[in-house]
Amino acid sequence: MRFSNGFKLLTATAATLAAFAAAPVATAAEQVVKLGFAAPLTGPQSHYGEDMRNGLQLALEEANEQKIQLGGNTAKFVLVSRDDQADPRTAVQVAQQIVDEGVQGVLGHFNSGTTIPASSVYNDESLPQIAMATSPEYTAQGFNTTFRMMTSDTQQGAAAGEFIVKDLNGKTVALIDDRTAYGQGLADQVAKAVQAHGGEVVAREYTTDKANDFTAILTNIKSKNPDVVFFGGLDAQSGPMRRQMVTLGIEAPLMSGEMTRSETFLNLAGEAAEGTYASLAGVPLQQMAAGARFEEAYKARFNQNPGVYAPYAYDGAWNMVTAMKEAGSSKPADYLPKLAALQRSGATSDSIAYDENGDLKEISVTIYQVKNGAWEMVKTMVSKAN
Repeated sequence: MRFSNGFKLLTATAATLAAFAAAPVATAAEQVVKLGFAAPLTGPQSHYGEDMRNGLQLALEEANEQKIQLGGNTAKFVLVSRDDQADPRTAVQVAQQIVDEGVQGVLGHFNSGTTIPASSVYNDESLPQIAMATSPEYTAQGFNTTFRMMTSDTQQGAAAGEFIVKDLNGKTVALIDDRTAYGQGLADQVAKAVQAHGGEVVAREYTTDKANDFTAILTNIKSKNPDVVFFGGLDAQSGPMRRQMVTLGIEAPLMSGEMTRSETFLNLAGEAAEGTYASLAGVPLQQMAAGARFEEAYKARFNQNPGVYAPYAYDGAWNMVTAMKEAGSSKPADYLPKLAALQRSGATSDSIAYDENGDLKEISVTIYQVKNGAWEMVKTMVSKAN
């Protein structure tokens, strides 16, 4: 009986000690670092948000595998995700929710129209924010907390406008935008560049990011007989717009920005997609500094091809993680200076660095065209904003 009781006591003590050793030690050695993320995760733009989130998630999972040390503890990076529905008002509410979660930085939002109002919320809390937004206004607010994942519209618009005039011989150009911060901002920059290179804007029309019938504005544009039609907006609009251009007999090619360079556009436009041009920040995936490795890792993790935004999101996450690693801290005040002075080689470029506004120093834009139902690279341009 004594042996039996002693055995039970010994067993219980051993189990207690084992549990005590396992839980508290692991907890003490691990530092959870929350990073906020917001983008459209429902609705017609959800494919953009999901692509962005996948890129971020891949980067953070890789970072966790490296067991990065911050302040003597192993960092565990966790993404706190919210759906901003591509709506500015919702974005501000979501931004406050993210702040209330106690995040150490923000990777998002996606749209310029949501990022700009949300950025004030993060700046008030001195939280560094690396966003996909491309509108010039985002980093022109004077905040020291705003950074980009990809080229701005000022930079992209300069290259697109130059291509229209010089490569497409587009002396007369009609512009359409969806009145979002992204669409209008990009069209504005294209207009400036077209005029700077000797072209003429013969029509400026407007729509919304919810519209699907463009017959009236396209009929007006047809009467101007432009050499090129440029659209600033989403693939959900550019797809049906291109079909309606063909139906109306508009022979001018359609050109748009990176949101049109998608499989969604090809599906929506169908055969009418042929000949459409789109500009995209950076270089093709296979020509990126580590694009092939990124693509392989992305496919292995998500069992699908990466979209346009995934590699830029991936680099954006690694930019923030690298800054924390260099600072040895996840505290915003500690790693913000390291982020501003960042110099690193990533998936999209071997020379990632920011200027004084938080814009990427390297400006490269690639023009694509739909040929035989697929997007093919036409030209990569290096251009300075006008």
